[in-house]
Amino acid sequence: MSDSLAQRMMHNPVFSQVYEHMWRPTFTRLFSLGGTGTADFDRALTAYLTRPGDRLVLDVACGPGNYTRRIAEGLTGDGRCVGVDYSPPMLSQAARTNRTDRTMYIRADGHALPFADNTFDTVTCLAALYLIPDPLPVIDELVRVTRTGGEVVIFTSVRTDLTSFPGVVAAAGSAGYRIFDRHEIVDRLRAAGVDHVEQTITGQGQYVLGTKSPLTPSADRIPRSVRQNSR
Repeated sequence: MSDSLAQRMMHNPVFSQVYEHMWRPTFTRLFSLGGTGTADFDRALTAYLTRPGDRLVLDVACGPGNYTRRIAEGLTGDGRCVGVDYSPPMLSQAARTNRTDRTMYIRADGHALPFADNTFDTVTCLAALYLIPDPLPVIDELVRVTRTGGEVVIFTSVRTDLTSFPGVVAAAGSAGYRIFDRHEIVDRLRAAGVDHVEQTITGQGQYVLGTKSPLTPSADRIPRSVRQNSR
């Protein structure tokens, strides 16, 4: 199967720079169409994710690291934010413009994250899941690497009255952009072992937060040496 237009653009070195400074911020704001509270909710979520704390955070499909750096700036102690993306140009851009002492960037496929079960305190996938081919198994991976009692945070597309017009979903799909049904993300998270799932739909987007079930046994976390030698 050939790559979609979105996938080809993500692997373009020039587009990685445009994406960081123009496309991603603008595209994210488009979610606010029809929802006046989107900007306020986004600010509240950002404030929540950047709260002080000695946490280990994973940002999946981090792109050029916009969110990764913002999250990392609020961490304290040994707190670190690890950004993962499949696109080398995106990761190169992240390393150039969004690298700090509390960030590290790794190339990996979201369908097979290179981390042990129950590793991270918080796992995010923000404004990216709709561009990943076969995205639902990625949700299983987000949950797998989240520690027991940790949180999973997703911001992505959702089907609304506006996006339900005839042809909209098909046209978006042909460009590599998926519009999720209202219950797809929530149901997948619950099936993977996430409790207390909260979904907020505003404009054309959805914010979904949940806590990993305490029934899942603990596993080894990333060694402290990885935290201290973050790149």
